Amino acid sequence: MDPNLSEEHKAYLRKRKRETRTVSFFRALIVLAFFAAWELAARCGLLDPFIFSSPSRAFLCLWGLLKDRTLFLHAGVTLAEAAAGFFAGSVLGGLLAFLLWWFPRAERVLDPYLVVINSLPKIALGPVIIVWVGSGYSSILTVTLLVSVVCTVIGVLAGFREVDREKITLLKSFGAGKGQIFFYAVFPASIPSVVSALKINVGMTWVGVIVGEFLVSRSGLGYLIVYGGQVFRMDLVMGSVLILSALSAGMYALVAFAEKKARKFLGE
Repeated sequence: MDPNLSEEHKAYLRKRKRETRTVSFFRALIVLAFFAAWELAARCGLLDPFIFSSPSRAFLCLWGLLKDRTLFLHAGVTLAEAAAGFFAGSVLGGLLAFLLWWFPRAERVLDPYLVVINSLPKIALGPVIIVWVGSGYSSILTVTLLVSVVCTVIGVLAGFREVDREKITLLKSFGAGKGQIFFYAVFPASIPSVVSALKINVGMTWVGVIVGEFLVSRSGLGYLIVYGGQVFRMDLVMGSVLILSALSAGMYALVAFAEKKARKFLGE
């Protein structure tokens, strides 16, 4: 801790650290309590282990997949698809949001269509997507983009809209062009909204990837979940769900880490 800080500031920092540790403790406690209750309920017969499985069965199944390296294959496939979908969806969604901000009339025309597309169940388009782009990686990426892009556009565009109009008016009074207004006022002020949209996009990307794997994949965690359900191996299903949860949490943590670095860079 910096010795030049005042005692009040040091006390405040210590309080924040204690609060962070407390929150982390309760987060870990909730996870441990959930797994303990699940395992106890399965062992005591409150839950049927054949239907609901149990943490011990799920972890034993994952250990078997880990020993024959099958887990690396399936988790790696899904992770690669999610990373590609997240990057493509974020870039494309951000670009579309920028274009809609740049052309307000186009935004007003397309706004109801964005709402309709966002509310449409994407899995209903699965057979059509397979016919259009084929059954393979391209179908999974297409489904992922359909799920994530519109949410990204809506979230980022909402951030652009919330920028203080007086700042924009002030820049216009000094003769600033539209590009200058965006890069000096709109984008910096909307960074928290952009980051929030990216966090939402993490979840939507994983939803899109798993839906795509449900439809066409012959590898990946989505395939393991479907296969485990078909042969009534609930330990395989629940184990795959646990790995999926860990990977999605890791991607979310990376976005949160990037947000922290961006805030530090901007001096917030």
